[in-house]
Amino acid sequence: MDGRGAHVIVVGNEKGGSGKSTTAFHLATALLYKGYRVATMDVDSRQQTFTNYVKNRRRWAEAQGVSLPNTLHFHLPRPRGDSIRENQKYEFELFGAAIAEVEDSVDFVLIDTPGFDTNLARLAHSMADTLVTPVNDSLVDLDVIVRFDPATGEARDLGQYARLVQRARSERLAVDGHTVDWVLVRNRVSMLASRNSRTVQGVLDKVAMKLGCRVADGIAERVIFRSLFPYGLTVFDPLDETILGGLPPMSHITARQEYRLLLDSLNLPSRKLAPIDGQRLEGAANDVRPVEAQIA
Repeated sequence: MDGRGAHVIVVGNEKGGSGKSTTAFHLATALLYKGYRVATMDVDSRQQTFTNYVKNRRRWAEAQGVSLPNTLHFHLPRPRGDSIRENQKYEFELFGAAIAEVEDSVDFVLIDTPGFDTNLARLAHSMADTLVTPVNDSLVDLDVIVRFDPATGEARDLGQYARLVQRARSERLAVDGHTVDWVLVRNRVSMLASRNSRTVQGVLDKVAMKLGCRVADGIAERVIFRSLFPYGLTVFDPLDETILGGLPPMSHITARQEYRLLLDSLNLPSRKLAPIDGQRLEGAANDVRPVEAQIA
């Protein structure tokens, strides 16, 4: 890639329900279809939505006898010890082992984080080259990033998540001289123009200037994302009538284009480690393994 191994993409936001797992899975799948080697990691040991997405995909493909591109996937379990210090040490070792295993053998590592502050989430953010933060198109959901004056739209104070990101960026800069490219992504955007939508966009533009990040065009609210989760499928996969109950609607095609535009806006490095043939890509990592199995 750029001489430093795999490019690490972290999808994070401390606001639950912001669409992190759906965004992460679609970005990973889009990169697979572009021919990149991709490893994924789920550090939300409580909900494991991303891991369930991966499992659903492999179970459905096996049941249907079809081949789909898959990532090499890791899920990190939650330590059960009584000592917080020992638990954090254990998490650090597992996280480091997973990164070390793939950093020189894949093009991208994509990490999904929980909607709350954890030690693993902080570790992931400190490793990010690109940080993608989905933000629901609502003023209520902006408070973890910035607290603002509702009358003027001016930022009054940073929210707790923005503080976490700023610390991670400072630490990264001190360690290797690189900064984290932070991209705010409007999610579940209403397809109808509204005063709220314009206000959210205005606030995000001001936040981006204040925090030194970027705002990317978002993803509209679409039923198809909820429909595809049980199958572990994305809008990039070939879909037929047995899944959708009919031909793909225009919303499916539009959603795919929205994610393509989002991927383009991330300005990710494009050089691959080596050409990948279809068979190797489709057969990659056919099971989901906890990290303990990797380092035993």
